[in-house]
Amino acid sequence: MFSEFLLHSQNSTHRCAILMFMRAIGILSRSICLFLLLFVVATAASHAQTMTPAAQPPATILIIRHAEKLTDGQLDLSPTGFKRAGLLPNLFVPTGVRPDLPTPQVIFATHQSKHSNRPVETITPLAAALHLPIDSTIVNEDYATLAAMLLSGRYAGKVVLVSWHHGTLPQLVTALGAQPPNAIWSDSQFDRVWRIDYKEGKAVVKDLPQHLLPGDSN
Repeated sequence: MFSEFLLHSQNSTHRCAILMFMRAIGILSRSICLFLLLFVVATAASHAQTMTPAAQPPATILIIRHAEKLTDGQLDLSPTGFKRAGLLPNLFVPTGVRPDLPTPQVIFATHQSKHSNRPVETITPLAAALHLPIDSTIVNEDYATLAAMLLSGRYAGKVVLVSWHHGTLPQLVTALGAQPPNAIWSDSQFDRVWRIDYKEGKAVVKDLPQHLLPGDSN
């Protein structure tokens, strides 16, 4: 319609005005199209971010305290503690010997301090029996870093065993998204396994006995 009017118009002023109007319409149309395109791209990007799946946790995390300690302040296990450590593979080898305790695929222990190397000593026989390395790079007080590492997706679907100091075990379990069985881990208790299973987005905890030495709790 505008083009027909422009052809029949005898007034050059009219023609110039109409041309400028049509150019403006063209620029506006391109601007609207560009805006709509940018809007669609931004919306798609935002949607993609919200749809990014969360990191998958391990299938199971098994948490133990180190075995019995000496009473003179030394950093090693006591003779009873070394005996427990030597028997610890019996919980997992052969596979399935304890149906309630899946065989670890990854092993962590507290980094040695000037006061203790007991968590590493406790699981050294188990690591040897399973032919697994021990990651002992994280210090006891840095349990939050360990929890973040375990929940990062790096160990998705795996069975992880952690040997730690009892003072921070409830906090570690909480950092792993679970409710610890007890608010504290008793100072005299060395024979329990806290098993955390991740199912349908929830962390479920079981408090299990080791039953490795005479007098162990049920």
